[in-house]
Amino acid sequence: MKKLLAIILLCSGALYAFSQQIKKPFSPADILKEKTLSDSRVSTDNKWVVYSLSEVDTAKDKSITHLWMQSLTGNESIQLTYGFESATSPQWSPDGKYISFLSERESKNGSQIWLMDRRGGEATKLTAVKGDLNGYEWSPDAKKLLLVIKDAEDKDKDKDKDKDDEKTPLPIRIDSYHFKQDMEGYLHHLHTHLYLFDLDTKKLDTLTKGNTDEQTPEWSPDSKLIAFVSNRTADPEKNDNSDIFTIEARAKGQITQLTTWKGHDINPKWSPDGKFIAYLRSTSDAAYMMYDQDMLCMMDADGKNSKTLTLEMDRPVATPAWSKDGKTIAFTVTDDRKTYLAQYSLVNKKISTLNIGDYGIATENPVNATNWVVEMSTPYLPTELYAAEGGKLKRLTHHQDWLNNIKLAHVEGFSSTSKDGTKVSGLLYTLDSTKSKKLPFILYIHGGPVAQDDYTFDDIRQTLACEGYAVAAVNYRGSNGRGLDYCKAIYADWGHKEVIDLLGAVDELVKEGVADPDHLGIGGWSYGSISTDYTIATDTRFKAAVAGAGSALQTTMYGSDEYVLQYDNELGPPWKSQEKWISLSYPFFHADRIKTPVLFMSGLKDFNVPTAGSEQMYMALKQQNIPAELILYPNQYHEFTVPSYQVDRLKRYIGWYNKYLK
Repeated sequence: MKKLLAIILLCSGALYAFSQQIKKPFSPADILKEKTLSDSRVSTDNKWVVYSLSEVDTAKDKSITHLWMQSLTGNESIQLTYGFESATSPQWSPDGKYISFLSERESKNGSQIWLMDRRGGEATKLTAVKGDLNGYEWSPDAKKLLLVIKDAEDKDKDKDKDKDDEKTPLPIRIDSYHFKQDMEGYLHHLHTHLYLFDLDTKKLDTLTKGNTDEQTPEWSPDSKLIAFVSNRTADPEKNDNSDIFTIEARAKGQITQLTTWKGHDINPKWSPDGKFIAYLRSTSDAAYMMYDQDMLCMMDADGKNSKTLTLEMDRPVATPAWSKDGKTIAFTVTDDRKTYLAQYSLVNKKISTLNIGDYGIATENPVNATNWVVEMSTPYLPTELYAAEGGKLKRLTHHQDWLNNIKLAHVEGFSSTSKDGTKVSGLLYTLDSTKSKKLPFILYIHGGPVAQDDYTFDDIRQTLACEGYAVAAVNYRGSNGRGLDYCKAIYADWGHKEVIDLLGAVDELVKEGVADPDHLGIGGWSYGSISTDYTIATDTRFKAAVAGAGSALQTTMYGSDEYVLQYDNELGPPWKSQEKWISLSYPFFHADRIKTPVLFMSGLKDFNVPTAGSEQMYMALKQQNIPAELILYPNQYHEFTVPSYQVDRLKRYIGWYNKYLK
């Protein structure tokens, strides 16, 4: 009996161990477990980093953000805020004793600034401002807060209305060139300005006002000046010519313009000694250029001796940050399928790579002269915090450990050659890393078009690959990360070179025996959807397509979406370049060539690519009895914010592809 019991226990233990090794493939519902980490800031004593962490509350069907603090010298991780109201934008007080943040708790006027002792205890509300509080910055001397506030709507302008009509909204008056924006809706002549909040007196002083907008302010180290970005041209709605200015940190302070580039100058960052300002500059000086990339620049604090530091790299750079000793400027570089950390040395005037690999670094925070804290993602891990120390990476946070019990698709890079000889790079997702058999295939196309698919976590492609598909991501011409010429190749010529590159990648994967040529699918969101329409109107091989938030009859987008500045500068108005607009609308005018069943999707509040674009293509296919469905999501913008809708969208992807590809 004892022997039998021992055998039973042994077998039970073995079965338990085996069951623990079985992992469930990534599925649509798993995106509800994914955490979003952002807003990281290192403390003044270089011992802690505070950050925002967004998690899905399934009961309320929304994301809630709270603040966390992670030790840089140990393994301690502390949640700082709780409750049903989000807390965002954490910052350390200059003395390191307090953490400030934005929250709408106990407020009828939107987000306000709150302050909490880093050692614990209840937070207290600092501000009660009207208007949309977009951001804030501590003065280095800890005496004031610099606030970025969007004008409040005039609630009293309608006070003469009859009381019986109080619930009837006013007509919307529009007389501006740029009059609508996704998530903001119709714009109401409201501008964003800078204010000073005195921490002792609680007095709020106005720094800027008028019909301009001020963004991304940065205190000088001595607390006397504030650098900011603004477009102060005669007609700022019709160009992208923002410049960097400084203003004295007092009411009615003097404003000085530092840059005069006809493109944009943005993101000023003071050196620790206050002698220099690092910033980003567009490569193009056109009034507006979609296919552009930013360069790192540096100038004296008075605007003199401006010089470009990264022009020869021919890659877009972002998030400049000074090292604590002021001898180097770190920045991220978008390269072929990677985003890596580099730095410019003021000592030897050279650029060097700090961390590069099959991952993507989003932003960096200085710890000292040589070490950084970075927000980083890999193909198998959503964003976590890492310490970058002497070229080595050490993981700091573990919010995504829920993935330990999830089976993910294998991700590897591949390359293809288009029929015109262009070399194109991409990523392939498969559950079977050995590629031992042909699989039903989905080409899922990124949006932008000025973006790229890279070695970071991609829940859409992971979901589709874990359903048993080979899934490809292709960085067609128009994508960034391959240089300015590669990005500008589709200027005023949409749906041509991109399609050549996309089809070339499909041909390569069919040739390699990965993609089953009789079971090809395609899809994408935004410009990925537009490219889907272009491709299925060119090639009838695809047996199923998903087109989300796209358009094909491009003429109808003029004045309907938010891209009129691009249209006027790249294509010209339709009445002046009618043939060009018609040629770019060929999926609609040649809809009779399309044989692919298509699932169309749209958010009903999308002002980026309005629902009409999906409706028009849906009707064009229905008129010809091509299988098509149109799924409309109430109160959703270009990017969905309701978690259950995000899950529903993925489930519908799977259902549509399974119906026609399996």
